[in-house]
Amino acid sequence: MLRLVAVGLVIAALNLRPAISGLGPLLEEIRDALHMNGAVAGLLTSVPPLCFAIFGGLAPRLARRRGPAAVVLAGMVAVTLGLALRPFAGGTGTFLAATALALAGIAVSNVLMPVVVKHWFPDRVGSMTGLYSMALSMGTSAAAAVTVPLTDALGGSWRAGLGAWAVLGALAVIPWLLITRDRSARGPEPRAEQEAVPEETVEGEARREAEARREAEERREGEGRARRSAGRASKAEAPPAAGRRPASEAGTGAPAGKAPALRIAKSPTAWWLGVFFGLQASAAYITMGWLPQIFRDAGVSASAAGAMLAVTMGMGIPLSFVLPKMAARMRHQGPLVLALGVCGLIAYAGLWLAPASGAWVWSLVLGVSNCAFPLALTMIGMRSRSSAGVVKLSAFAQSTGYLLSIPGPLLVGSLHDLSGDWRMPLVLMAVLMVAQMASGLLAGRDRVIEDGR
Repeated sequence: MLRLVAVGLVIAALNLRPAISGLGPLLEEIRDALHMNGAVAGLLTSVPPLCFAIFGGLAPRLARRRGPAAVVLAGMVAVTLGLALRPFAGGTGTFLAATALALAGIAVSNVLMPVVVKHWFPDRVGSMTGLYSMALSMGTSAAAAVTVPLTDALGGSWRAGLGAWAVLGALAVIPWLLITRDRSARGPEPRAEQEAVPEETVEGEARREAEARREAEERREGEGRARRSAGRASKAEAPPAAGRRPASEAGTGAPAGKAPALRIAKSPTAWWLGVFFGLQASAAYITMGWLPQIFRDAGVSASAAGAMLAVTMGMGIPLSFVLPKMAARMRHQGPLVLALGVCGLIAYAGLWLAPASGAWVWSLVLGVSNCAFPLALTMIGMRSRSSAGVVKLSAFAQSTGYLLSIPGPLLVGSLHDLSGDWRMPLVLMAVLMVAQMASGLLAGRDRVIEDGR
């Protein structure tokens, strides 16, 4: 059964992005066929975060009723149906509806992947999380690179090229049908109050690194106070470090395993994390939806534009392993935020000045900038003392962030319609990147939400 679950995880992860990244290379043909203007095309690229915000929030409730495996199965069925129906869309409305169906399946499956991993592979959470994360990145890049050649091989129709990805979705349904027949497939209840963040996930590892660093700092501060207070009366001895509790008390105030009484919405750090998450998500969806079109308008062929998007998305495979480890060892993640932001600004400047001649360079540099996602997850893991606090903070930051990310792709399409070129959209993208850098600097400060900061 474990081998079957592992296969199911990989195939499901491969299906979590082709519905999105396969659109960009064919967006021009889709717009012409369905008579979409830039604003409507922008709406199409804004649908993913909207679906993630709405349907992702429903996933835990559905999993408690039916079990996570059954919900993932339903998600893969929705992905398959949505991708299979899109080629038959006769207008924008039906195309958007079919896309939303596929994205709803992606949203619930995306949320429950960690729950499935923890249930079936409790001793290999890290390796299995890395496996499905790599499969997700491979699916993203493959859809961007292969969709145009696949379209050409199937007669040149964009409908056939997009619809072909339904086959991959159907393949994912098979193992999950078998998995749900197992009685243990119902799994645990994925409640924030009961489920600690797995220690081997990005957030869990970051939290452990932060706790170890804080404990070391508190020991040093305690030793310094002891030396300064030598010879004083006991009642005059210095108290524990101002604003901090000893490591043995850190995270107390609630029973073990329970979430502390937190009011996430009153924490400035939680809000800055939500803004940072939303802006990096907006940049990612703008890239997936519009980057190939920017290249095509500069004279690059559709297949080459898709390959360049694949390079951009593929940069996340190696950097997703490196960035979290670097961030977890830093007191302040601001330098990494700035480095990624500068890469984004360089790429946008290049797309303004020489979009065709430097296309491969801008794709690589933009790929580095797009790796703010694993950095955001790591920062979430470092901004709370407890696992349950991380769960609450992660839910708040991601739900807030996905909602904030919706207008970005829509505005890019509208500005392109108004101006007739990509200069105004690139200015907007640069402004959003500067805002991302500012919010990331504030979110990356060495503080935790339990302190009300």
